[in-house]
Amino acid sequence: MKYNTKTKKLLVVSLAPTILKDGKFYSYAPYVNEMDLWFKYTEEQRILAPFSYPTDVLLKAFSTPNIERYYIPFFAFNTLSNILLSILKMPLILFQMYRAMFWADHIHLRCPANVSLIACFVQIFFPLKQKSTKYAGNWDPNSNQPIGYRIQQAILRNTFLTRNMKVLVYGEWPGETKNIHPFISATYTDAEKVPFSKKDYTAPLVFVFAGMLVPGKRPLLTIQFIAELNRRGIAARLEMFGDGPLRPELEAYVAAQQLEYCIVMHGNQDKSEVRNALLTAHFNILLSKSEGWPKAVAEGMFYGCIPVTTSVSCVAWMVGEGSRGIIVEPELEVAVSHFIHVFKGSDLDVMAHKALDWSQQYTFDRLEMDIARVVG
Repeated sequence: MKYNTKTKKLLVVSLAPTILKDGKFYSYAPYVNEMDLWFKYTEEQRILAPFSYPTDVLLKAFSTPNIERYYIPFFAFNTLSNILLSILKMPLILFQMYRAMFWADHIHLRCPANVSLIACFVQIFFPLKQKSTKYAGNWDPNSNQPIGYRIQQAILRNTFLTRNMKVLVYGEWPGETKNIHPFISATYTDAEKVPFSKKDYTAPLVFVFAGMLVPGKRPLLTIQFIAELNRRGIAARLEMFGDGPLRPELEAYVAAQQLEYCIVMHGNQDKSEVRNALLTAHFNILLSKSEGWPKAVAEGMFYGCIPVTTSVSCVAWMVGEGSRGIIVEPELEVAVSHFIHVFKGSDLDVMAHKALDWSQQYTFDRLEMDIARVVG
């Protein structure tokens, strides 16, 4: 597909580090995949970001050639010493940010982050420039979030301070200002769509967890959920994909509780392996504390897996308030009891079909079209 766009100089302001390696620029892989789409519809591209980052990231090279960078040092506000260092660095950061925005025809912010917090203030001085923001965090106005995130949200939805801006957020939220637009990320392409296929819910149930093994994803609660289903007489097995700092603890728990018969820990696997598991599983499960875009939920729905999830971020909207998924509370006994109630009292084929139909609207192909409209 091709779109006719004006010649544009696109500036991206991001916390994601842009690292030069072997003559190519690298950054966080999912971010690279999306930004290559943005760059496709612009003539010149520059990135304002740190050149290094204190933790390892999943690196991938940009396919876009001739990207240029504006250097800013990494900074943070999480400790007193970091706050003092950030104050010392701020003149350079503000200078680089102002000159970068002055150069650009289109200013694109990646929020929420410390870098974008400063950028939200600087963009106020460029009311006539075309701008967009990808807010990759939880936009829910009723959620408990850090003050820095709240400030960014307040500035972005203020149409007097933030002009000529499209703010792209996950989900639809009532009562928002006119510059707030729903925007959905994607993993799969139109070519990867599959037709709906009924599954046998009288057979032992198969659940897929795909995500980082970190406290925020509640992987231990997920394991306990599957164990409790079996204890209550519903045969279930969990296929757990992903790695992280909690993996040794989780493996020790599975061994100590003798749960090897119902918990299979695969670690990190290729995208195709996860896809094959989703094609045959009955449910995908994510009992997360907080999400921006719950990618694992959307990916499972794409292949007709019924999501079992907590109501965080835009999840309730994604699952149609329970019409195409099962929303549970993050408390074991309550969650299992509600799941069993829905499992025994609902038409699961209808629910799974609705999940597949909804998720297959949002492919990588559609994402590209949506990005072209924003940039064009």
